[in-house]
Amino acid sequence: MGDFTQKSVVKSAVRKLAAPITDYAAFSALIQDVLDNNPWGCTTYESSGVAKPAMEKSKEAYAATIVYENAEAKTVGSIPVRGPTMAAVNTAVTQITGAAAITTGMGAGVTASRDSSEDSFSATLKCHSSGGELYSVTFKRDSVTLSSYEADTIRTGLESWADTIAILA
Repeated sequence: MGDFTQKSVVKSAVRKLAAPITDYAAFSALIQDVLDNNPWGCTTYESSGVAKPAMEKSKEAYAATIVYENAEAKTVGSIPVRGPTMAAVNTAVTQITGAAAITTGMGAGVTASRDSSEDSFSATLKCHSSGGELYSVTFKRDSVTLSSYEADTIRTGLESWADTIAILA
């Protein structure tokens, strides 16, 4: 029997943010800026005869938490909400917090509100380097993860760029 022979060394790196990205608007603006301006010099490529963009959003996830508090401001319940877009999550939060039957079910004198500090959002960008590598950059509220890269120049380029972005400190 033949042995497996290593063909490449795929790496991953994480940058933990000093403070979480404050809100979805700032997060969304960051992602859109990256897609619009291609700060890492990604290049278009072809896969199976189909032209592919230099970078594209390949995955995203959004979530919020609704908390139910009694008159003493004690949390008596919560409902997590997840959706394909932040707009979908916002709509669901509005519907749930406006549902008197749910609030009443949590107890007498209970109020419902969104705990924005618990909001989460993430987006993964699939990128093609000028050197021909495909890699991913995942932005979350509290971190940025670079995955599936081989060339250290990809990581150093991303680090240099992130150092210039205040919310990625």
